[in-house]
Amino acid sequence: MTRTNEEKTRISLPDSRRRATTPEEILNRYIAKHGLKSTRQRSLILETFYRAGGHLSAEELLELVRQQDPRVSQATVYRTLRLLTECGLAEARNFGGDGQTRYEIATDDHHDHLICTQCGTIVEFEDEEIEALQERVARAHGFEMTHHKMELYGICPACK
Repeated sequence: MTRTNEEKTRISLPDSRRRATTPEEILNRYIAKHGLKSTRQRSLILETFYRAGGHLSAEELLELVRQQDPRVSQATVYRTLRLLTECGLAEARNFGGDGQTRYEIATDDHHDHLICTQCGTIVEFEDEEIEALQERVARAHGFEMTHHKMELYGICPACK
């Protein structure tokens, strides 16, 4: 099952952040707690990140943000992505060993990825049978699984 951006923004949060109901509130509380400033540019980056969804590199996000405000610097985007990751709103991922960090909206809903080795398309999916099999394999080897990431690489329909 592929999730929509709207579904990704419905996040369930740890108790410590439940009172904050929007991503902007979560970021602003994190910023205030760490003695940082809440800025218009950080808000724009957060809004653009959530609107875009998907798996964005910092450079791709910068390009989208600059369509709205050409004065936003690359450093501001990188620092804001670091803040989003630290406060639990974004998750940094490295697909395919290309050295490119991509960011996705963090949720408590587990999902796996299909990655096209030709065009770089990334498809999120969920499969209860695969999840159950992974649990069984871990138990069969005496492991108590705490988490996992599954990435399947191949050629997408558009590139065949």
